[in-house]
Amino acid sequence: MNKFGGIMMKHKWGILGSCLVLIALLGGGFLWSQSRSHTTSRPARQNRVKWQATESKPVKKAATAKPWIKLKQPLKLPILMYHSISSGNQLRVPKKQFASEMAYLKQHHYRTLTTTEAIRALTTNSIPQKKVVWITLDDAYKDNLTNGLPALKKYKLHATINAITGFTHKHNHLSLAEMKRMKTTGRVDFASHTVQHLNLDELTAAQQKQELVNSKRWLDQHLNQKTEMLCYPAGRANATTHRLAKQSGYQIALTTQEGFATMKQGHYNLSRLRITPGMTTATFADLIAVTNR
Repeated sequence: MNKFGGIMMKHKWGILGSCLVLIALLGGGFLWSQSRSHTTSRPARQNRVKWQATESKPVKKAATAKPWIKLKQPLKLPILMYHSISSGNQLRVPKKQFASEMAYLKQHHYRTLTTTEAIRALTTNSIPQKKVVWITLDDAYKDNLTNGLPALKKYKLHATINAITGFTHKHNHLSLAEMKRMKTTGRVDFASHTVQHLNLDELTAAQQKQELVNSKRWLDQHLNQKTEMLCYPAGRANATTHRLAKQSGYQIALTTQEGFATMKQGHYNLSRLRITPGMTTATFADLIAVTNR
């Protein structure tokens, strides 16, 4: 082979090598592209499947409260009046009796109102269901916690305790810590029974105002609430008391007068039903029975 032929042969092999390199590069690029496409498409498909699965799940509807029943006749609300849950006198209902009465309310499908619900019922003449009752306990005795709360929790009922805010340091009354503990159960709320449990109708207007305002302020601050109900000590009050109760921010007030509570009595003169020791379940049932329609 002459010199020129050798040169041409080398040139052909060079071109062929360059082509092979180019083919290799193109092939590698194609494979890399396919691999990248495959790896990126898998999460995308997974996300689509996940999104589709999430979308296909049925949406759970939020529970809606049943509308309250608007009454055609004026509401007659049974407000039960308890004090100590123990034995000893006419203001003390034994633990066993209290538990039996709570069991009766549960078995006969009574709705036990909170203070807020009771105010709504009285001021709008409506109720959340046919049979309602409001349980109140005066003075905030310590046995409301030890003997009363277990029955309320067992039967899933609610009660309002009318607290004497100046008595929280006394050994037979609820302390602030105990009140807070009871409130967290959701079975109890607290209202005002004044600061010192004095007969309001025997005090001056200034003294009455101090009892009402200071009690409400204490409850609002220490229990983080807006206290809207006042219970008169011994049920004693006069026209000045009613006026001052409204000015102090209370929406309603309770007496010890016997009977169902109605708005005809006025916001600040509501009656209650006294529960006495030794009362039979049949008597209890008759006492609270009322038709509201």
